[in-house]
Amino acid sequence: MTTIDYRELYIDGGWRSPATEDVITVNSPTTEQVIGSVPAASARDVDAAVAAARGAFDAPEGWSSWSPEQRGEVLERFASELEARAAETARRVSLQNGMPIWLAEQFEGGFPAVLVRYFSKMMIDAPTVDERAGMLGGTARVSRHPIGVVAAVVPWNVPQAISFLKLAPALAAGCTVVLKPAEETVLDAFLMSEAAAAAGLPPGVLNVVPGGREVGAYLVEHPGIDKVSFTGSTAAGSKIAETCGRLLRPVTLELGGKSAAILLDDVDLNASLESLFGVTFLNNGQICWLNTRVLAPRSRYGEIVDTLTDLARSLQIGDPLDPGTKIGPLVSARQRERVEGYIAKGKSEGARLTTGGGRPAGIESGFFVEPTIFADLDNTATIAREEIFGPVLSVIPFSDETEALAIANDSEYGLGGSVWSSDVERAAGIAAKVKSGTVGVNHYSNDPVAPFGGIKNSGLGRELGPEGLHTFQQLHTVYLPPAG
Repeated sequence: MTTIDYRELYIDGGWRSPATEDVITVNSPTTEQVIGSVPAASARDVDAAVAAARGAFDAPEGWSSWSPEQRGEVLERFASELEARAAETARRVSLQNGMPIWLAEQFEGGFPAVLVRYFSKMMIDAPTVDERAGMLGGTARVSRHPIGVVAAVVPWNVPQAISFLKLAPALAAGCTVVLKPAEETVLDAFLMSEAAAAAGLPPGVLNVVPGGREVGAYLVEHPGIDKVSFTGSTAAGSKIAETCGRLLRPVTLELGGKSAAILLDDVDLNASLESLFGVTFLNNGQICWLNTRVLAPRSRYGEIVDTLTDLARSLQIGDPLDPGTKIGPLVSARQRERVEGYIAKGKSEGARLTTGGGRPAGIESGFFVEPTIFADLDNTATIAREEIFGPVLSVIPFSDETEALAIANDSEYGLGGSVWSSDVERAAGIAAKVKSGTVGVNHYSNDPVAPFGGIKNSGLGRELGPEGLHTFQQLHTVYLPPAG
């Protein structure tokens, strides 16, 4: 195929030559062949991007001073330009990280424009000032203002949707942004930059600096940054939290997970199969909130293990650009080695492998791992406690609802989860007791209207909903004296 190559970086509203000749080469996880390249940003490029964002924010007539309606006009054009590139965005993401194309069309092609319009409208509709009658006489006038220049650091697994969890509210609030995409998924970020340029985002409002950990670390601690928003591993998030704590810099962290799906004794398995796939194997197992611990009642344990085993065996594995593919490759050889290491660990600790556990037969290239089910293990097993980030499930038995909750809550993480029952209210009652930032009943999806994020080792802060907008704002209070 023809490769997708860029020679310039998107900084200060246009395409500029990078400070060095270093290049990020992108390889397909399906064919293992080169599919494109972009310049690798250096510290000098980050300096230029932050300076541009700073100037666009601080200027007397800069982005932060525009009314929500004025910003809304530009953001509507941005949303339209993103929609015009939706099919190509989905294709590029699938090419880079192995996401099945049907999923990429939803998450990566469609969701960004939805978020841009959602947060833009929220800003337009939001009251600008909240006046509160004081307890001591007088009035407190409380207003919200954009927090400043935002460093947005995003991962490779759902690169565009996660980027816009940050970009959409930040831009709507009046912030300017320096975005650092992961090295594995840069081609979609450059297409998004083309959309920003075509929409006429003012110079400096959005800047893109692709690079690895060193570039990300330099951006996070840059003196020109006012706020950091990061999605990625718990280990990396912990380091970023330390940096931001030392600098007293606001930070939002959306980190790892080891969520549990609690299947109650009255669950309708046949009716739930499609949704169960969505919470367990979606995106080849490479989503942080996936429910990779499946908790099954002992009274139906064998039936549930067999059903999940049949489900895993039925999933079509192959080229992510094929609309029929359910399981594509993992993003890299390194990620496949990590997942295979956990599969070996599960076997060595005595868990029963019911299906999968290897590389699919007949596929000669690509970083594929078969959908894998482990049974006959408890919550102390390594594969039940650590985030694997691949298509590997642990099916753990429980005796009653109390034990199920105890198992679900016995985790260092607390990001997602789900409860499954023919009685929705029964399931909702149990879901309310799961110690996690988000829980679904008979499904799971991140709805834009509600806050998404985790507790414990799954992070700090929230994205989506009004809460996701407020994280890019700072409060200002004026105390007015009593009348007369």
